[in-house]
Amino acid sequence: MTEGERSNALGALVAVAVRLAAAERLAPTGAEPALQAIAEAGAAALHVTAASIALHDPGANSLVFCAAAGPQGEGVVGLAIATHVGIAGYVFSTGQPLAVVDVAADPRFERGTAERTGYVPRSLLAVPLVDGEGTIGVMEWLDRIDGAPFDLADLGVATRVAAAATATARATRLEHDAEGLLRRVLAALAATADGSEPVDVEALVAAAGADLAASDPLWRLADRIGRLRDADPDDIELAVAWLDALLARSQRRGRAARRPG
Repeated sequence: MTEGERSNALGALVAVAVRLAAAERLAPTGAEPALQAIAEAGAAALHVTAASIALHDPGANSLVFCAAAGPQGEGVVGLAIATHVGIAGYVFSTGQPLAVVDVAADPRFERGTAERTGYVPRSLLAVPLVDGEGTIGVMEWLDRIDGAPFDLADLGVATRVAAAATATARATRLEHDAEGLLRRVLAALAATADGSEPVDVEALVAAAGADLAASDPLWRLADRIGRLRDADPDDIELAVAWLDALLARSQRRGRAARRPG
C-alpha cells in the first residue's frame, strides 16, 4: 500500500468513526447491560442453572453469545459458533423453538462447544429471537434447578422473554452493523498488504454505509451529522436551528397526544 493509499484509508476510517460517534450520541445503545438484565430475568423466571442470549453476526455468519446468567452461565459469554452448529444453530436456522429432554442423545447437540463453556447440560430449551424482520439470534435455558423437564408452560414464559430480548437487540442493531462495517473496511485494507490490486476504501465505506442507511434511519441522520464536520460554521448553525425546530414540533405533538379527550 502506497503512502497515498494509506492516507486515503485512514481518512475513510476517520469518516466512519465520526459517523459512529454521532450515531452513539443519537441512540446510546447499552446493549449488553440490557440483554444481561433480560438473561437474568429469564434465568429467574424458569429457575434454571443457566440462561444465555446469542446474536447473529452477519459479517462472520456466526452466533455470538453476548449475555448469560445463572450459576453455570458465565462461561458462554464471548463464545462464537457457526450458524449451522449445535441446537442453537438449528433453532436459529429453522426459526422454531426446541425443548430437548436429553441433550446427550440428540444428534444436533454439539458437546465440544458445551465443554468449552465449562458446563454440559442435561436438558435444554432454545427459542429464536425473531420478529417481522427476521431471526437475529437465539435464547437458551439449561437445566431446571428442580431437575424437571421443560414443559409447555416454560415455553410460553420463554417465548415472552425472548420477545423482549428481540426488541432490545433490534433497537441496538445499529451498533452491531457499524462494527461489521469497520471489520469489512479493515479486512479490505489487510488484503492490500499482499501486493494485490489496491482497494478503493472510500467506495467500500460508502457502499457499506448505504447498507446501514437502508436498514436504520438513525444511521442516515448520523451520516449527515458526520459530514457537517467539514461544513461552513454558518451552515452548521442553520442545521442546528432546523433540528431545534424539528424537536419543538415533536414535543408539541407529544403534548397534544397526551391531552385527554
